Amino acid sequence: MTKFFILFSFLFMSIALKAQTTADINFEVSFTEPQAHYADVKMTINNINKNDLLVKMPVWAPGSYLVREFSKNVESFTANTSFEKITKNTWKLNTKGKKSVTVNYRVYCFEVSVRTSLVDNTHAFLSPTGIFLYVDGKLDQPSTVSIIPYNGWTKVSTGLEPVADKKFTYYAKNFDWLFDSPIEVGNQDVFGFDAVGVKYEVAMVGGGNYDKERLKTDMTNVIEKETAVFGENPNKHYLFIVHNYFSGGGGLEHLNSTVLGATRDGYQNEKIYKSFLGLVAHEHFHLWNVKRLRPIALGPFNYDQENYTTNLWIAEGFTAYYDNLITQRTKIISVDEYLNIIQADINAIDNSQGGKVQSLSDASFDAWIKYYRPNENSGNTTVSYYNKGSLIALMLDLAIIHKSGGKQSLDDAMRFAYNDFYKKKGRGYTDAEMKLVFENYVGENLNQFYADYINGTKSLDINKYLNYAGLKLVDRTAIAKQPYLGATISRTNKTEIATVSRNSSAWDSGLNVKDLVISINGVSTTDVLKDVANLDPNKVAEFLVGRDGNVIKLMVKFKPSTSKSMVIQEIENATEAQKAVMEKWLSL
Repeated sequence: MTKFFILFSFLFMSIALKAQTTADINFEVSFTEPQAHYADVKMTINNINKNDLLVKMPVWAPGSYLVREFSKNVESFTANTSFEKITKNTWKLNTKGKKSVTVNYRVYCFEVSVRTSLVDNTHAFLSPTGIFLYVDGKLDQPSTVSIIPYNGWTKVSTGLEPVADKKFTYYAKNFDWLFDSPIEVGNQDVFGFDAVGVKYEVAMVGGGNYDKERLKTDMTNVIEKETAVFGENPNKHYLFIVHNYFSGGGGLEHLNSTVLGATRDGYQNEKIYKSFLGLVAHEHFHLWNVKRLRPIALGPFNYDQENYTTNLWIAEGFTAYYDNLITQRTKIISVDEYLNIIQADINAIDNSQGGKVQSLSDASFDAWIKYYRPNENSGNTTVSYYNKGSLIALMLDLAIIHKSGGKQSLDDAMRFAYNDFYKKKGRGYTDAEMKLVFENYVGENLNQFYADYINGTKSLDINKYLNYAGLKLVDRTAIAKQPYLGATISRTNKTEIATVSRNSSAWDSGLNVKDLVISINGVSTTDVLKDVANLDPNKVAEFLVGRDGNVIKLMVKFKPSTSKSMVIQEIENATEAQKAVMEKWLSL
């Protein structure tokens, strides 16, 4: 290679890098009053060729299906041109005769969660949908973000691409990437490792008793097993931001990063540690399932309103299935521990009153108004698309393994869908298209399956599918010797009704949430459930309750609980075919 060619190549690469990292929309974020929980944002828009521009704040964060109205935290909005606010999240800028405008605003950031921003005197976590405005009609435009850390803060962690020769400056190729790239600023403990050819970074915030080497090993194992499901890892680098609290949890997935909540001093507790790795497995699996293999409604996003889909039971439920399956494949949890998790899901869904009312497809569609906005009656009206969706994935997985004679599994169906919809067609899937994928791998028409279990509320026939693997469900429900009220009690007041279960004794008698039970059969009570346990279940009990300042007498006629306790057991003398399914399923 000649000296001239080397020089030419270097110049070409430099020009290409500069072109890639320049943008007409630029942000600068600083923190003049972090102790008061504020982020200060400056937005500069260049090369304007219109008389006016609309700038907007998203109303929700992808992955968390609730309109959160992020613009409620915006204040001190100013611009170097005239403007007016025209909707709850939209400002109209007068740009006539201007090639460039600058907007300044402050964002109040004081909500602890993986999906909302938090700024204090120790660090800043920026959840982008609640921080950055976008120009209406310009979501496909690139942008840059420059971070000015507060005094003493030395690190910035984000999945955005760094801009060469500009410290703490980052490039987003479009606003979907910007809004999907959380930013951590402060003095977080950062460590890294390589897995499946990808550079992984972990930013630990808030301290903790974690063992870095153990985490590297276990997280690598999870990453390798998940990558094997889809056959490739689509990222060059990936970031875990972990917020450690006295007691923490939850996670939110992003295109090449995730944010996790964890218990600061729980890493040496095996149960808590395994749960954390399950969370790692869940959110990391989303980099394929949801972020790339996705329902067609979930991208490109409309940041102004709800984005409806009936397929969250695949997006979230299948991910919930795989997070446990992956931790079992890596031997983080044992086979018995894994089966106990499935058993718990079965009992949760079987005993769900809401599951008799709401279908999986409806649970997905109505997540915006129901799942993320629970009330005291939610247990009677809704079903979890996480738990039930996970069981649907289990049923399909065992059916595919059984029908293929152990040659294929749900892994193959997910890999095919990923390659077909994301890589080949470059779009999301419809409900009908994903149904066809499952049918092709199960080898039969799933119309009745969908009618019963996805679009209907029929009880899941889990036993049929467990039998394929030489397992069975056994009813271990204890015979009730005590009266069953069918109500839960407030954590802070043992005489206050918190929830009432549909068709229970409490429901039929008219006990209401927030009722204060004064006495039972003329005897004052300070612990309702304890006193109910000592009653004769064959006799009607008299309850005096306080309701809105009035004393009301209610007669409670007890009826038996309908809750069941099912356990998974091995079938005696399992066939070779059943053993083969079990071996394929659990990678034995």
